[in-house]
Amino acid sequence: MSINIDLKGKRALITGASSGLGESIAKKFAAAGAKIGLNYLSHPDAAEKIASEIKTAGADVITIKADVSDSGEVKDMVNTFVKAWGGIDILVNNAGIDGKHLLIHDIHEPDIPEWEKVIKINLFGPFYCAREVLKYMMNQKKGVILNITSVHERIPWSGYSGYAAAKAGLSMLTKTMAQEVGSLGIRVLSLAPGAIQTAINRNVWDNPAALSDLLNKIPLGRMGKPEEIADVAAFLVSDSASYVTGSTVFADGAMIDYSNFTHGG
Repeated sequence: MSINIDLKGKRALITGASSGLGESIAKKFAAAGAKIGLNYLSHPDAAEKIASEIKTAGADVITIKADVSDSGEVKDMVNTFVKAWGGIDILVNNAGIDGKHLLIHDIHEPDIPEWEKVIKINLFGPFYCAREVLKYMMNQKKGVILNITSVHERIPWSGYSGYAAAKAGLSMLTKTMAQEVGSLGIRVLSLAPGAIQTAINRNVWDNPAALSDLLNKIPLGRMGKPEEIADVAAFLVSDSASYVTGSTVFADGAMIDYSNFTHGG
């Protein structure tokens, strides 16, 4: 069941919106009446296809290519968005990567750029984007920044230290920003998905053994759907959640709830 949320007249910039969670969030927001800025880095055909679907459904949308780990490109992206829609009401920091599986003691000099790339996209990217949109939101004295983190802001993930560190850092960045701009009418919060069935993790849910192992970690006993995350995101950026800020909302089937203790300690 979908949540009926009204975002009519809101202007929303969504990063990493050419696939997966970003695509679902963009379509949900558009269906709720928002004007959409659909950011992508690669696969322009996919971005334009999604934009075409949103337009066909009757919503306004523009596509903007930008690398969120590049502060200059982020500035240009936000300027393009504001020029198109006259301001910005919502930023969803969704773009992210998990990187290669690398145990810390196996990270050698040639691997360091890969580790740093994960930090740049997942932590620096949201910082760059937030810094730029806040210039406009502060003048408006309103706005919402929603950072997509992960259950791994709380759960360690062996082999993906960069990803877990970035998501944990983004959680604290969320709290700090919320503290800094709350008095200006701006909300900042995080949404932490668990195991969501998207193309990026097809190698898990297409493999019966891997899927079985994953489901043992989820008390609800199933993976989430991108649309379920989009529903929660739409609620959080809407006026219905006007008193929610500075915290992380987990949408994870209780993955963070120590599922190994389901049958006792």
